[in-house]
Amino acid sequence: MKIDIDTKAAVPFYHGNELLNMIPDAGRLANITTYEFGNYPGPHITPELMLLLSKKIKEFVERKDIDGIVVTHGTDTLEETAYFIDLTVKTDKPIVVIGAMKTSSEPDWDGPKNLLDALHICNNPNSCGIGVLVCLNGEINAASEVTKTHTEDIETFMSLDFGSLGFVDKGKVIYNRLPRKLETFETEKINSNVDLIKVYAGMNEKFFRFSADSGTEGIIVEALGVGNVPPKTFDGIKYAVEKKIPVVLVSRCPAGETLDIYGYPGAGKWLKKEGVIFADYLNGQKARIKLMICLGITNDIFLLRNMFEGN
Repeated sequence: MKIDIDTKAAVPFYHGNELLNMIPDAGRLANITTYEFGNYPGPHITPELMLLLSKKIKEFVERKDIDGIVVTHGTDTLEETAYFIDLTVKTDKPIVVIGAMKTSSEPDWDGPKNLLDALHICNNPNSCGIGVLVCLNGEINAASEVTKTHTEDIETFMSLDFGSLGFVDKGKVIYNRLPRKLETFETEKINSNVDLIKVYAGMNEKFFRFSADSGTEGIIVEALGVGNVPPKTFDGIKYAVEKKIPVVLVSRCPAGETLDIYGYPGAGKWLKKEGVIFADYLNGQKARIKLMICLGITNDIFLLRNMFEGN
């Protein structure tokens, strides 16, 4: 990004080779080849673009002359793209997704350091075979665990449930643990017709009925607490389930898993009994990415449940 002179607002500006020319130390760490996938701001990224990017990365990791991949990405949807790649690209080669919280027009632009850290990660043998990584502010996080936690803070990308995998300090890469879960799915297509609905106090069934009646093919529910909804919300979810629409439950809490431990009307026990799928520790946006990918493989509820709830 760069501040536009006329609008005084940040817009996409620099391309791959231009970035490398601005960060000469990068060329001393690796033999870098750039590929211009697109010059998109984060909110312009779609699941269809993620699929195209995933396919392009698959081509690159098959090449013997490529040892690692660094993807630069707008931070607003970075975690979704990173998780999409993590679920669809099976490789032991390091893939690191980076962004910047400051623009290149600001004196404390963090882009150069994030790129150099990503190159150090790719050069470290311990980075192989542990899935897609996200690195900003020196913190290394698993794509399956990380989320953007603050709108502007440099320290925005965190793994709230399990903590970071490690960090980069003055070029030294330190890992403290492995990702909790690694999984990939073989698919050439996705189904992006998936809605994400957040539950609130006193909510009724209207959004779920509208979603089901408007032709959605999957619904992610951001439930209260450990996985509970108001009674009238439950009626809407039940309506969608009865129409054979896969419904996946996450929590609207920033950390923690979903469990069927409560038994009052609308609680997890009732939702599980109706056939709602529980999504473990995933947040809403990640669960939506996973369901789109899984629906590209099957719409069988039993298989989908196993993809989410199986070990």
